[in-house]
Amino acid sequence: MRDHTFPIGLSVRLKDRTISPGAAETYRITAKLPWTSNWPQYRIRNDELGQERVSGEDNLEPIEWGMASPH
Repeated sequence: MRDHTFPIGLSVRLKDRTISPGAAETYRITAKLPWTSNWPQYRIRNDELGQERVSGEDNLEPIEWGMASPH
């Protein structure tokens, strides 16, 4: 099992919003959570809308990848 790829503080967007069409466009990773279903999990938050959720790494894509270190 590998480690989490994304660091806390990285801005991300959901790859698939069809399940939650009302989901915010962008989020910030606020915590690394235990693995589930073969993927690391993250707590993410959109401060503007006050939305918080949990998502697997497989459904997240980084927005500022070049600006943040992966570890």
